[in-house]
Amino acid sequence: MKHYFYLLLLLVIPILGYAQTGNIQGVITDENGLTVPGSTVIIETLNKGTVTDFNGKYTLLNIPEGNQTITVKYLGYADTTSDVLVTADKTVILNFTLSAEDTSLDEVLVTGFGLGGQSRALNTQKNKQNISNIVSTDQVGKFPDANIGEAVKRIPGITMQMDQGEARDVIVRGLSPQLNSVTLNGSRIPSAESDNRNIQMDLIPSDMIQTIEVNKAVTPDMDADALGGSINLITKTSPQGFRLSASAGSGINFISDKRILNGSFLVGDRSKNDKFGWVVAASINDNDFGSHNVEAEWTDEFEYNAGDEDNLEEVEVNPYANVFEIREYKVQRIRRSFSANFDYKLDDNNTLFFKSIYNWRDDRENRFVLEHGILDGEDIELGDFQVVNGNLTMFPTEAKRETKAGIDNNRNQNTRLEDQRMQNYSLGGEHLFGDVQLDWMAAFSKASEERLNERYLVYESEYSVMFNNNEDKPLYTPVAGEGNFEDFEFDELTEENQYTEEKDFNFFVNAQVPLSIIDGEDGFLKFGAKTRVKNKYTDNDYSEFDDVTGNLEFLGMVPTKDYSNSDFLAGSQYQTGNFATPEFIGGLNLNNTDLFEGEDLPEEYITGNFDVDENVYAGYAMLTQNLSDKFSILAGIRLEHTSIESEGYELEFDTEGDVSGITTLNDKNSYSNILPGLHLKYDVTDNTILRFAWTNTLARPNYVDLVPYQEISNEDEEIYIGNSELNPTTSMNFDIMAEHYFKSVGIISGGLFYKDIKDFVYTFQTENEDGYEVYQPLNGDDASVFGAEFSFQRRLDFLPGFAKNFSVYLNYTYLTSSTDGIRNEDGEERVDLDLPQTSPNMYNASLGYAAKKFSLRLSANYSDSYIDEIGGNAFEDRYYDEQFFLDFNANVALSENLSLYVNLNNITNQPLRYFQGVKGRTMQMEYYEKRLTFGLKYDLFKK
Repeated sequence: MKHYFYLLLLLVIPILGYAQTGNIQGVITDENGLTVPGSTVIIETLNKGTVTDFNGKYTLLNIPEGNQTITVKYLGYADTTSDVLVTADKTVILNFTLSAEDTSLDEVLVTGFGLGGQSRALNTQKNKQNISNIVSTDQVGKFPDANIGEAVKRIPGITMQMDQGEARDVIVRGLSPQLNSVTLNGSRIPSAESDNRNIQMDLIPSDMIQTIEVNKAVTPDMDADALGGSINLITKTSPQGFRLSASAGSGINFISDKRILNGSFLVGDRSKNDKFGWVVAASINDNDFGSHNVEAEWTDEFEYNAGDEDNLEEVEVNPYANVFEIREYKVQRIRRSFSANFDYKLDDNNTLFFKSIYNWRDDRENRFVLEHGILDGEDIELGDFQVVNGNLTMFPTEAKRETKAGIDNNRNQNTRLEDQRMQNYSLGGEHLFGDVQLDWMAAFSKASEERLNERYLVYESEYSVMFNNNEDKPLYTPVAGEGNFEDFEFDELTEENQYTEEKDFNFFVNAQVPLSIIDGEDGFLKFGAKTRVKNKYTDNDYSEFDDVTGNLEFLGMVPTKDYSNSDFLAGSQYQTGNFATPEFIGGLNLNNTDLFEGEDLPEEYITGNFDVDENVYAGYAMLTQNLSDKFSILAGIRLEHTSIESEGYELEFDTEGDVSGITTLNDKNSYSNILPGLHLKYDVTDNTILRFAWTNTLARPNYVDLVPYQEISNEDEEIYIGNSELNPTTSMNFDIMAEHYFKSVGIISGGLFYKDIKDFVYTFQTENEDGYEVYQPLNGDDASVFGAEFSFQRRLDFLPGFAKNFSVYLNYTYLTSSTDGIRNEDGEERVDLDLPQTSPNMYNASLGYAAKKFSLRLSANYSDSYIDEIGGNAFEDRYYDEQFFLDFNANVALSENLSLYVNLNNITNQPLRYFQGVKGRTMQMEYYEKRLTFGLKYDLFKK
């Protein structure tokens, strides 16, 4: 890195001394002082131009001295021109203000201030060299989205995996969450979860982000670990004048009939000499809700004890649920976010900035689970079960009633408290040395998840159940006279502590110099280097406690509550019944040896503990060249070297199921990737664009797969092994896209893409020579993804009368995929298997109506079902079912600065559903009900 920086200085110094031309810099804002990204700034007589960045800033280099005329073009608005006198070896400042009075639209709508969010986003997208989608915060505000994940899912080609009814993990173009990257102001966001690289998008409130940039074809100056795509979240930047924004609201969750509270504020300004800019923002959302859940595991094997435990008799039966659960969750989720961003102009050519954000989410959860599992075959005798026409209708089970709780203090409040935090701090600079543009940034990011004193109290019983053999709505019913909750006996009382953290140190430097290989046409060379030092660490423990006094012997002896709900959303036939109360569990003094005997159980957690260091060193160079006034090319190459050191544990059980040994394991691995890229852009007209991209990307394996752990069970004859030698998944990508932008601010676009994927990771299940079942992550052979995208958004201003106030937002993505090299439990290669987590069909549809004083919008989001987890055979494959969400929101302007909003989410009461093997066989169905929020927004601008 040092040598690279010195080389950069050697390139800069000679240019400083011999520059013979001048430069022009400036910022483009609207009439409210908000910056305008995506504006085209050109000097037509010189055939020179550039585009404003996300901060509305532009730089024109190597401009001949003398009078020049600068023109600013902005989609939907009249061109703005200004004259400027350029002096050699100097940088002249020329700022522009675009006014709503310049608009070619008939009127300014309540949906945005001045130059609306949709206009900002589309102008930026139009002028990008690569294939991307841009969404501004004002545009996000048109939808009822509380977190940034909800906002992202409305972008073409993106769907989300849900958690407790909120969008959490992002899938880009059908590629699973760990195959995509999420950055904050260009710095990679770490993951707060222990076993994957997924970014918790529900951790970040949507009102803390200024712009969402989805790069579907990355350029060499971007991180290459974006196999599906790269999502860059850009935080609020300081305005060019005073701005104060605030909101306050409430609402209700219909599943719990409990309140929602939310609020936010933003304040920012610039100093009178224009050197110092600042903005601070905060947001809070307090949501008291829950979910209703039914889960099942299915098998088509059944055997019983025919008098010899070593020679069980097998009965041929139709698929049945061998495990069945009814779950009820009660959740309080408090999301807080704080941000402070500053910038300071040392002079016209040098600016420093500091950006920060701190996100903190508390999840307080109680969970009540009634679980039934069929007894092992040796415990079932002839007469204990019934088979009718191949259907297993009655059999004995082990039943459990489990309460999840936590200790009684101000933080846990008798709940399991999941404390998730993500923080990012960045210091950087932008500099102009002659005609060399230099920018750099150093960033520290940390994500953590802490779950302390998580307690489970479980009671068990054995009795026979009747099974309804309904694969869609499976149900166990105790036979008459059995299953009384008071007779459930004490099974276990446990306390668990979990801590995960991921730290990222990033430093990058970029330099850009004018370089044209064609006379009379603009071109520049950009090169740079980046270092990312990462550590992922987990530290868990687990203890089990015996009841010394016998006071917990039966469930009927402790305080209980009936949590049955006649309005259970999965169906009134599902009733949970009585459980030990969280307040009772939270009040137990497990440290009192007169009451409890505790035992540390490393077999429950030790293989989940690991320590991984991953360092990435990257360098790149790319050339952007106008071949004509319509045709431009970006070509470059990126080199990334990855070095990994990991520590895990080997855990072995003897034939009795007891721990026989624990060993620490260490390993190292490294690899390098050379990643070329090519982007072509052809402007058929000013508003019609054709694009082509050839890129090469990668995705590093999940940390839990890289750890050299082993878990050997000589009792169950099973072995679980990590794989520190895994290769990264790589992909060669081809994209073609056509876009037409409407002057009235809108777009119609369509495109095709293809991904040729190598070394994707999946869990291989096989049997070794000793007859043990072995599970290990391996690299598959090849996979491919082919897709098509279509997008249309426009205000229907060509219609007569009030109809011109309607607007339409549509996008659709189609995917098809295939895989090679995935083998079943017998070692045979499986064919006709989709790449996991590739949804074949996705669409967003929105119909809006906006007048001067109010706006209404009805929004739909759909994603098709897809294979989520590959089993040992087709019967065991798990699928994520299709989802259809319908949301409504309304805004009413009470004054120039004050507005009222109303949002209704999840009108369809869409459940999270998994199925096993075939669509009708339910593995999980979890319901969340509708959510209503309302409140006031205030926005004040003072230029």
